[in-house]
Amino acid sequence: VAYATYLERKISAFMQARLGPMRVGPWGLLQPIADAIKLLTKEDFIPDKADRGIFFIAPYIAVASAFIVMAVIPSAPDWGVITDVNIGLLFVLAVSSVGVLALILAGWSSNSKYALLGALRSSAQMVSYEVAMGLSLVGALMFARTLSLSGVVNAQAVDSVWFLVYQPAGFLIFLVSGIAENNRAPFDLPEAESELVAGFHTEYSGMRWSLFFMAEYAAMVVVSAIAVTVYLGGWYFPFVYRLTEANGHHNLYVIVSLLVFIAKLLAVLYLYFWLRWTLPRFRYDQLMDIGWKWLIPSALINIGLS
Repeated sequence: VAYATYLERKISAFMQARLGPMRVGPWGLLQPIADAIKLLTKEDFIPDKADRGIFFIAPYIAVASAFIVMAVIPSAPDWGVITDVNIGLLFVLAVSSVGVLALILAGWSSNSKYALLGALRSSAQMVSYEVAMGLSLVGALMFARTLSLSGVVNAQAVDSVWFLVYQPAGFLIFLVSGIAENNRAPFDLPEAESELVAGFHTEYSGMRWSLFFMAEYAAMVVVSAIAVTVYLGGWYFPFVYRLTEANGHHNLYVIVSLLVFIAKLLAVLYLYFWLRWTLPRFRYDQLMDIGWKWLIPSALINIGLS
């Protein structure tokens, strides 16, 4: 997650003909560590009339909900999976929704108009796009016939085809919904700097502020990982099995599969960063229109056609 921030800064610099972080370590590779030290040593400021208990706990809820989901994502076969839950996808959707509750709590407890507006926007955005995200996955699940994420990858490996081929519309709907769920540009209305200063984390500083950013980037990794697992074959790649496992190199097969998964994950993350520096922010009415008038009907039509 720390190096996702480094990656974003380097990619944005590349797109704007700059160099990005270069001073801390070779090619700026130690910049995330320097940022962490800086944030740990900054003053932790609490507004005078904030609800202290909720204000304290909100960032931890955001981080925990993002990281817990990673336990069920299959990064590779065999020992590359932390735990294979038979309702893995349902678990992901349920737990990742809790992260938005943390944003609502943070905005409300800060006793700030900007933070409260950001929290209200975030809750409305979650309600709008969570439905489309869930419906977009149904089409792929009809082909996989299991809610286990490892089972979804194995189904694609058995068919020797990624579900992206069967479900291009579902993949597109999931990706747009995921970007909106993560409050990333062009859907970053809850933390619109030009209108709400920083939205729900306006009153946060120091380490608690950095926890919200950790949660955001962790959630981006999770959405990218689910997109890769369900639509892009997860750790499966043609010929990898034949080159490694078939020759008796089981551990090498797992390691190569893990590298395949990471490569696909980075490709989806690059798309996140690319969109941020390409598209302008939507107006709020446009955001709601896309969710309710386009994505949800499209997801329902996609299920019908499947």
